[in-house]
Amino acid sequence: MNSSAETLLITLSGQDRPGVTAAVFTALSAHDAEVLDIEQIVARGHLTLAVLLDVTRCDLAAIQASMADVGASTGLDVRTVVGAPERSNDAAGRLTVTVLGSPLRPDAMAAIAGRVAEHDVNIDRIRRIAAYPVTAIVFEGTGLRVEELRAVLAAEAADLGVDIAVQRGGAMKRGQLLVVMDVDSTLIQDEVIDLLARAAGVEEQVAAITQSAMRGEIDFTESLTQRVSALAGLPASVIDDVRKQVRLSPGARTLCRTLRNFGFRVCLVSGGFDAVIRPIAEELGIDELRANHLEIVDGHLSGRVVGEIIDRAGKRRALEEFAALYAIPMSRTVAIGDGANDLDMLAAAGLGVAFNAKPAVRSVAHAAVNVPYLDSVLYLLGITRDEVEAVQ
Repeated sequence: MNSSAETLLITLSGQDRPGVTAAVFTALSAHDAEVLDIEQIVARGHLTLAVLLDVTRCDLAAIQASMADVGASTGLDVRTVVGAPERSNDAAGRLTVTVLGSPLRPDAMAAIAGRVAEHDVNIDRIRRIAAYPVTAIVFEGTGLRVEELRAVLAAEAADLGVDIAVQRGGAMKRGQLLVVMDVDSTLIQDEVIDLLARAAGVEEQVAAITQSAMRGEIDFTESLTQRVSALAGLPASVIDDVRKQVRLSPGARTLCRTLRNFGFRVCLVSGGFDAVIRPIAEELGIDELRANHLEIVDGHLSGRVVGEIIDRAGKRRALEEFAALYAIPMSRTVAIGDGANDLDMLAAAGLGVAFNAKPAVRSVAHAAVNVPYLDSVLYLLGITRDEVEAVQ
């Protein structure tokens, strides 16, 4: 637009009815104006239509009179502002704040809006993208202090009883995307090693080793080695029995199906065991799986893991290798996990989501989801509930 151009912002509001937009532009067609921008929102039957014009070559009073006639004929309130600026198209300054609540209460919204304003974010639009299984609201605006705002809202989310994600741009769902998920306690509700330990009658022994690792006394590799050693002699046929006990997290099927229908790549990376996970991955249409491999000798578990052990560093490496395999930039990757083993992967991804995770994991992730519905992650990608249902 010519910097010397004169602009006119026309705003019509009132009860929605068919033909309003046609009436506005039919009236404007009699004038030598240029359309610069249009926004229209209908909320509960109430219409707000805003049109920004370049009126440099126009009789301004004549346009205003035409719009007054449109208002009279449609019963809408019409207001005009001369010299209104265009909205910013600076992609670097665009951001979205996604809020998930079950329920979502006014005090939480008040606190979030206050923090957004304190960080110099101008809110352009607020919209609901889902009503269930959680209420999901998206603030869209312009601001540059994304990391500061994210840190503040993440710290307050638990007290407010909501999950909050702050992201740049808000265009995650456009173009190719890679989503990499942890398995145990993320894609599924169970810990596979615990199910195997129960079948072997060594549940308490394995739990003690797990607790030792959680206290930092041994690292993940040593912990895994000791726990698998306790399974030595277990018939391999038990693996099929254990697989039948595995429970998918609520919303896991919907998440995977929706991501696939949007054309995204979906991969799994796990410190668990491929013999249990692979059939589940195939059922869900997963593109790639990286997990540990249990050695089987003469039809029984040997108590050893063969090949590379998938630990914290291995999970990040898998994310990077999957991205390279599908030629997807790291900025367009999403990692989802719950444990300390996922920290490096969450930090490396374009969007790291802590799913029902401990505070230490939530503090590192870009976003946290603390409701039990895994498909709520879709809302962080800007995918609405209507779009989820449309591709089922």
